[in-house]
Amino acid sequence: MGSINGSKNDECVRLLGAWPSPFVLRTRIALNLKRVAYEYLEEEDTLNSESVLNYNPVHKQIPILIHGNKPIRESLNIVMYVDETWLSGPPILPSDPFDRAVARFWDVYIDEHCFTSINGVAVAKDEDERKAAIAKLGQCMALLEETFQECSKGRGFFGGENIGFIDIGFGSMLGPLKVLEKFTGFKFIHPKNTPGLFHWADRFYAHEAVKPVMPDIEKLVEFARLKFNTSIFK
Repeated sequence: MGSINGSKNDECVRLLGAWPSPFVLRTRIALNLKRVAYEYLEEEDTLNSESVLNYNPVHKQIPILIHGNKPIRESLNIVMYVDETWLSGPPILPSDPFDRAVARFWDVYIDEHCFTSINGVAVAKDEDERKAAIAKLGQCMALLEETFQECSKGRGFFGGENIGFIDIGFGSMLGPLKVLEKFTGFKFIHPKNTPGLFHWADRFYAHEAVKPVMPDIEKLVEFARLKFNTSIFK
């Protein structure tokens, strides 16, 4: 990672996180894109972490970015902060106000619909609930395929030539998606049904800002087995 310019940017940067979290992954990718040197602090027990309770007393959640001694909370909020604070890498959000609004809209959609559907498959109480969550997740992928075609304008990423705000928001969910694919046998990102997303995912994984911090899928599988005590992960 490159140097940080400016007195404000010379302040110490720390990140409180946990390796399986897709929301922590967003922050790490954004920091890597901007070539920001930072200290990563793994929080194994976030519910009882004194640091988490101290820096995020409202939600008591990670990620928490600490710049100097100032905490910034919530993953999308952190990514926007990183983009506005450091100019040492490519822009994450578009410069055009309308395009910025579109990018923010889709990342909120990803959290409110895609992530909740992923979680819904994992915690479903019965087969009917699981099928409904899988169907909704399939609808999310179809809609994001259309969004990719529109936003990328024929280029490699939602953000165009480089990773942008939607790429980070959705790309952080690829690990959990692959875990679900392994256990359900359903391919949510498929070369026939979602060709744009299929090739985008390969480019995203291979990106220099992503590859070093993307969690290993087999480790995520084992984590899911321990966390979700449901038949899908047996």
